[in-house]
Amino acid sequence: MKLRRSRQPKRGRIEIIPMIDVMFFLLATFMLASLTLQHLNAVQVNLPRGATSPMDKKPPVTLTVTPEGRLFLDKAPVTLESLAPTLKTLLNPADPSVIIAADDAATNGVIVQAMIRAREAGAKHFLIAVQHGQ
Repeated sequence: MKLRRSRQPKRGRIEIIPMIDVMFFLLATFMLASLTLQHLNAVQVNLPRGATSPMDKKPPVTLTVTPEGRLFLDKAPVTLESLAPTLKTLLNPADPSVIIAADDAATNGVIVQAMIRAREAGAKHFLIAVQHGQ
């Protein structure tokens, strides 16, 4: 004896609206999680130490800042007022980079003012000199 089914089998459907809701939820979750990974002001750092590979070409002009706030361009003393004109003559037009060699005890205000004057002279890239080591 053959029995017939009383109902027709239902065909499965993929609902797209719940899938979109899940995707937006995941997007929002990952965006919020990535924001918590940034700790810009939470960590104290000691920048004057580090390890780098040696430069293979002629080094750019070096701007040195002493603990007293005195400035030197390649061992020649300069002032903030004479920094831009002097640096303009020393910069290489093909690679207008300046190495900043600031002492640990030098104030940030003097370093920033010197970098602003170097930018006025045409410096495009600043390299920070660090002491080799951990």
